[in-house]
Amino acid sequence: MHPVSLINQNEARAQLAIQENFMHVVSATATLLLASLVLLGCQQSQPQTQAPSARPGSCNAEAVQNLVGKTASPALLEQAREQSGAQTARVLRPQDVVTLEYNAQRLNLSTDGELVIQRINCG
Repeated sequence: MHPVSLINQNEARAQLAIQENFMHVVSATATLLLASLVLLGCQQSQPQTQAPSARPGSCNAEAVQNLVGKTASPALLEQAREQSGAQTARVLRPQDVVTLEYNAQRLNLSTDGELVIQRINCG
């Protein structure tokens, strides 16, 4: 075999190997891009069910101060939780035993013995 044709064959093989590697990189990049787009399409937006001034998961007791003087009930507690933006809410009666841990995402409705709301705070 002639040395020039041997060099041409080696160059052709090298170029073919480069083209194959390039195609693998392009294929892998396209696959990652497609997977990213699919994942972005799967994200769901959450409807806003809280007061516009409240950040998600934060408690805004000021938003529900109008409930002071009303009688606490399960429905009123849920309404207050939603309006304040709190994640959780509870009714505290005078004799209730409570933990002293502070939870910025919890709304507290403190009542008297007749369940009339006396104070509303977060914690």
